Amino acid sequence: MEKVVAALIVLVSIGGAVVAGEMRRGSTEGARCGPGFVANGTRCTPPAGFTVPDTRVLVPAASIAVGPSDWEAQGQVGAHTIHVEAFRIDAFEVTRGALHPGDTDPARAASGVTREEASAYCASRDGRLPTEDEWIVAADSAMNPPRRYAWGDTGAVCRRAAWGLESGPCASGADGPDTVGAHPDGDTALGIHDMAGNVAEWVSDAPREGTGVAKGGSWRSALAAELRVWARLEVPPGVRDARVGFRCVYAP
Repeated sequence: MEKVVAALIVLVSIGGAVVAGEMRRGSTEGARCGPGFVANGTRCTPPAGFTVPDTRVLVPAASIAVGPSDWEAQGQVGAHTIHVEAFRIDAFEVTRGALHPGDTDPARAASGVTREEASAYCASRDGRLPTEDEWIVAADSAMNPPRRYAWGDTGAVCRRAAWGLESGPCASGADGPDTVGAHPDGDTALGIHDMAGNVAEWVSDAPREGTGVAKGGSWRSALAAELRVWARLEVPPGVRDARVGFRCVYAP
Protein backbone atom coordinates (compact mmCIF):
# COMPACT_ATOMS: atom_id res chain seq x y z
CA MET A 1 0.00 0.00 0.00
CA GLU A 2 2.82 2.42 0.84
CA LYS A 3 4.36 1.77 -2.59
CA VAL A 4 1.04 2.45 -4.31
CA VAL A 5 0.59 5.72 -2.42
CA ALA A 6 4.14 6.76 -3.25
CA ALA A 7 3.57 6.01 -6.93
CA LEU A 8 0.38 8.06 -6.95
CA ILE A 9 2.20 10.99 -5.35
CA VAL A 10 4.87 10.80 -8.05
CA LEU A 11 2.25 10.70 -10.82
CA VAL A 12 0.39 13.68 -9.36
CA SER A 13 3.65 15.60 -9.02
CA ILE A 14 4.59 14.87 -12.63
CA GLY A 15 1.14 15.90 -13.83
CA GLY A 16 1.33 19.13 -11.87
CA ALA A 17 4.75 19.87 -13.29
CA VAL A 18 3.50 19.30 -16.84
CA VAL A 19 0.53 21.63 -16.32
CA ALA A 20 2.72 24.24 -14.66
CA GLY A 21 5.20 23.98 -17.51
CA GLU A 22 2.44 24.43 -20.07
CA MET A 23 1.16 27.49 -18.20
CA ARG A 24 4.66 28.96 -18.10
CA ARG A 25 5.09 28.42 -21.84
CA GLY A 26 1.69 29.97 -22.47
CA SER A 27 2.62 32.93 -20.28
CA THR A 28 5.75 33.91 -22.20
CA GLU A 29 5.21 37.13 -24.10
CA GLY A 30 6.38 35.66 -27.38
CA ALA A 31 3.77 32.88 -27.28
CA ARG A 32 0.93 34.91 -25.88
CA CYS A 33 0.04 36.73 -29.10
CA GLY A 34 -0.89 35.34 -32.50
CA PRO A 35 1.15 35.70 -35.71
CA GLY A 36 1.61 39.32 -36.73
CA PHE A 37 0.78 40.64 -33.26
CA VAL A 38 3.51 41.90 -30.94
CA ALA A 39 3.36 41.47 -27.17
CA ASN A 40 3.61 44.87 -25.51
CA GLY A 41 3.09 44.68 -21.76
CA THR A 42 -0.33 43.15 -21.24
CA ARG A 43 -1.47 43.90 -24.79
CA CYS A 44 -1.04 42.28 -28.19
CA THR A 45 -0.30 45.14 -30.58
CA PRO A 46 -1.61 44.56 -34.11
CA PRO A 47 0.50 45.14 -37.23
CA ALA A 48 0.45 48.55 -38.87
CA GLY A 49 -2.71 49.21 -40.83
CA PHE A 50 -4.66 46.50 -39.04
CA THR A 51 -8.43 46.87 -39.28
CA VAL A 52 -11.06 44.55 -37.86
CA PRO A 53 -13.08 42.90 -40.64
CA ASP A 54 -16.86 43.23 -40.43
CA THR A 55 -17.32 39.48 -40.84
CA ARG A 56 -20.31 37.36 -39.88
CA VAL A 57 -20.10 33.59 -39.51
CA LEU A 58 -22.99 31.27 -40.33
CA VAL A 59 -23.83 28.90 -37.47
CA PRO A 60 -26.01 26.03 -38.75
CA ALA A 61 -29.15 24.88 -36.94
CA ALA A 62 -28.23 22.39 -34.23
CA SER A 63 -29.51 20.29 -31.36
CA ILE A 64 -26.96 19.39 -28.69
CA ALA A 65 -27.10 17.71 -25.30
CA VAL A 66 -25.75 20.00 -22.59
CA GLY A 67 -24.71 18.76 -19.17
CA PRO A 68 -21.99 18.90 -16.50
CA SER A 69 -19.09 17.72 -18.66
CA ASP A 70 -16.58 18.13 -15.84
CA TRP A 71 -16.68 18.24 -12.05
CA GLU A 72 -16.52 22.03 -11.87
CA ALA A 73 -19.87 22.21 -13.67
CA GLN A 74 -21.65 20.03 -11.10
CA GLY A 75 -24.52 21.96 -9.56
CA GLN A 76 -24.24 24.72 -12.17
CA VAL A 77 -25.37 22.95 -15.32
CA GLY A 78 -28.42 20.73 -15.47
CA ALA A 79 -28.54 18.10 -18.20
CA HIS A 80 -30.80 19.24 -21.02
CA THR A 81 -31.00 19.45 -24.80
CA ILE A 82 -30.88 22.78 -26.59
CA HIS A 83 -32.00 23.51 -30.13
CA VAL A 84 -31.31 26.61 -32.17
CA GLU A 85 -32.15 27.61 -35.71
CA ALA A 86 -29.42 28.81 -38.05
CA PHE A 87 -28.06 32.32 -37.47
CA ARG A 88 -25.06 34.47 -38.25
CA ILE A 89 -22.77 35.86 -35.57
CA ASP A 90 -20.01 38.48 -35.55
CA ALA A 91 -16.64 36.80 -36.05
CA PHE A 92 -15.10 39.41 -33.74
CA GLU A 93 -16.26 41.07 -30.55
CA VAL A 94 -17.55 44.59 -31.05
CA THR A 95 -14.62 46.99 -30.80
CA ARG A 96 -14.15 50.40 -29.30
CA GLY A 97 -13.70 51.81 -32.80
CA ALA A 98 -17.04 50.40 -33.95
CA LEU A 99 -18.86 51.69 -30.89
CA HIS A 100 -17.08 55.06 -30.75
CA PRO A 101 -15.73 56.19 -34.14
CA GLY A 102 -12.49 58.10 -33.73
CA ASP A 103 -11.42 56.09 -30.67
CA THR A 104 -7.63 56.07 -30.27
CA ASP A 105 -7.53 52.30 -29.65
CA PRO A 106 -10.08 51.13 -32.25
CA ALA A 107 -9.16 47.44 -32.44
CA ARG A 108 -9.54 46.86 -28.70
CA ALA A 109 -12.69 45.06 -27.56
CA ALA A 110 -15.34 47.42 -26.22
CA SER A 111 -16.04 46.92 -22.51
CA GLY A 112 -18.05 48.46 -19.70
CA VAL A 113 -21.12 48.43 -21.95
CA THR A 114 -24.54 47.88 -20.40
CA ARG A 115 -26.78 45.16 -21.78
CA GLU A 116 -29.25 47.82 -22.95
CA GLU A 117 -26.54 49.71 -24.84
CA ALA A 118 -25.29 46.48 -26.41
CA SER A 119 -28.81 45.52 -27.45
CA ALA A 120 -29.42 48.95 -28.98
CA TYR A 121 -26.16 48.80 -30.96
CA CYS A 122 -27.04 45.37 -32.35
CA ALA A 123 -30.51 46.59 -33.30
CA SER A 124 -28.93 49.50 -35.20
CA ARG A 125 -27.20 46.87 -37.35
CA ASP A 126 -30.38 44.82 -37.86
CA GLY A 127 -29.15 42.33 -35.29
CA ARG A 128 -29.69 41.43 -31.66
CA LEU A 129 -27.88 39.89 -28.72
CA PRO A 130 -27.62 36.09 -28.85
CA THR A 131 -29.55 33.88 -26.49
CA GLU A 132 -27.42 31.83 -24.13
CA ASP A 133 -28.25 28.69 -26.13
CA GLU A 134 -27.14 30.37 -29.37
CA TRP A 135 -23.94 31.52 -27.71
CA ILE A 136 -23.18 27.98 -26.51
CA VAL A 137 -23.79 26.49 -29.96
CA ALA A 138 -21.58 29.15 -31.59
CA ALA A 139 -18.79 28.56 -29.05
CA ASP A 140 -19.00 24.80 -29.43
CA SER A 141 -19.54 24.71 -33.19
CA ALA A 142 -22.41 22.29 -32.41
CA MET A 143 -20.15 19.57 -31.01
CA ASN A 144 -22.17 16.85 -29.31
CA PRO A 145 -21.44 16.47 -26.46
CA PRO A 146 -20.18 20.05 -26.03
CA ARG A 147 -16.52 20.74 -25.41
CA ARG A 148 -15.22 22.49 -22.32
CA TYR A 149 -13.66 25.37 -24.23
CA ALA A 150 -14.30 27.01 -27.59
CA TRP A 151 -11.21 25.27 -29.03
CA GLY A 152 -11.59 21.86 -27.37
CA ASP A 153 -11.51 20.04 -24.05
CA THR A 154 -7.97 20.87 -22.88
CA GLY A 155 -5.20 23.42 -23.24
CA ALA A 156 -6.32 26.59 -21.45
CA VAL A 157 -2.99 28.32 -22.07
CA CYS A 158 -2.29 31.98 -22.59
CA ARG A 159 -1.80 31.83 -26.36
CA ARG A 160 -5.42 30.72 -26.82
CA ALA A 161 -7.23 33.56 -25.06
CA ALA A 162 -6.77 36.95 -23.43
CA TRP A 163 -7.27 35.91 -19.82
CA GLY A 164 -5.38 36.19 -16.54
CA LEU A 165 -4.00 39.60 -17.56
CA GLU A 166 -4.72 41.54 -14.36
CA SER A 167 -3.05 39.38 -11.72
CA GLY A 168 -1.83 36.32 -13.62
CA PRO A 169 -1.27 33.69 -14.76
CA CYS A 170 -0.72 35.23 -18.21
CA ALA A 171 0.37 38.76 -17.29
CA SER A 172 -0.24 41.38 -14.62
CA GLY A 173 -1.41 44.95 -14.48
CA ALA A 174 -3.96 44.99 -17.31
CA ASP A 175 -6.67 47.65 -17.08
CA GLY A 176 -8.94 46.29 -19.80
CA PRO A 177 -9.32 43.82 -22.67
CA ASP A 178 -6.93 43.13 -25.54
CA THR A 179 -7.02 43.60 -29.30
CA VAL A 180 -9.73 41.43 -30.86
CA GLY A 181 -8.53 38.43 -32.87
CA ALA A 182 -5.08 38.43 -31.30
CA HIS A 183 -5.34 34.78 -30.14
CA PRO A 184 -6.28 32.71 -33.22
CA ASP A 185 -5.17 29.47 -31.52
CA GLY A 186 -8.37 29.76 -29.48
CA ASP A 187 -10.74 30.21 -32.42
CA THR A 188 -13.74 27.94 -32.79
CA ALA A 189 -13.90 25.39 -35.59
CA LEU A 190 -16.07 27.85 -37.53
CA GLY A 191 -13.49 30.63 -37.17
CA ILE A 192 -15.15 32.74 -34.46
CA HIS A 193 -12.59 34.69 -32.43
CA ASP A 194 -12.34 35.31 -28.67
CA MET A 195 -15.30 33.24 -27.52
CA ALA A 196 -13.16 32.58 -24.44
CA GLY A 197 -11.50 35.47 -22.63
CA ASN A 198 -10.96 39.10 -23.66
CA VAL A 199 -14.47 40.27 -22.71
CA ALA A 200 -17.32 38.25 -21.31
CA GLU A 201 -20.17 38.65 -23.79
CA TRP A 202 -23.74 39.72 -23.09
CA VAL A 203 -26.54 37.31 -23.91
CA SER A 204 -30.21 38.23 -23.93
CA ASP A 205 -31.18 35.84 -21.11
CA ALA A 206 -31.82 37.20 -17.61
CA PRO A 207 -31.99 34.59 -14.81
CA ARG A 208 -33.46 37.12 -12.39
CA GLU A 209 -35.26 40.42 -12.85
CA GLY A 210 -32.73 43.11 -13.69
CA THR A 211 -29.73 40.77 -13.71
CA GLY A 212 -27.86 40.11 -16.93
CA VAL A 213 -25.70 37.20 -18.04
CA ALA A 214 -22.36 37.32 -19.85
CA LYS A 215 -20.49 34.33 -21.25
CA GLY A 216 -16.92 33.29 -21.98
CA GLY A 217 -14.79 34.72 -19.19
CA SER A 218 -12.66 37.83 -19.60
CA TRP A 219 -9.22 39.43 -19.51
CA ARG A 220 -9.54 39.54 -15.71
CA SER A 221 -10.35 35.82 -15.26
CA ALA A 222 -7.65 34.16 -13.18
CA LEU A 223 -9.23 30.69 -13.33
CA ALA A 224 -9.46 28.66 -16.53
CA ALA A 225 -12.87 27.39 -15.37
CA GLU A 226 -14.32 30.85 -16.06
CA LEU A 227 -13.49 30.37 -19.76
CA ARG A 228 -15.53 27.21 -20.10
CA VAL A 229 -18.60 27.08 -22.28
CA TRP A 230 -20.98 26.33 -19.39
CA ALA A 231 -19.70 29.18 -17.16
CA ARG A 232 -21.69 32.38 -16.77
CA LEU A 233 -21.08 35.79 -15.22
CA GLU A 234 -24.15 37.41 -13.66
CA VAL A 235 -23.99 41.20 -13.59
CA PRO A 236 -26.19 43.33 -11.28
CA PRO A 237 -28.48 45.93 -12.86
CA GLY A 238 -27.02 49.30 -13.72
CA VAL A 239 -23.39 48.18 -13.38
CA ARG A 240 -20.83 49.00 -16.07
CA ASP A 241 -18.53 46.05 -15.71
CA ALA A 242 -15.09 46.43 -17.31
CA ARG A 243 -15.05 42.69 -17.93
CA VAL A 244 -18.12 42.72 -20.17
CA GLY A 245 -18.54 43.44 -23.88
CA PHE A 246 -20.58 41.82 -26.62
CA ARG A 247 -21.10 40.64 -30.17
CA CYS A 248 -24.30 40.50 -32.24
CA VAL A 249 -26.24 37.81 -34.09
CA TYR A 250 -28.29 38.19 -37.26
CA ALA A 251 -30.76 36.35 -39.44
CA PRO A 252 -29.09 33.65 -41.55
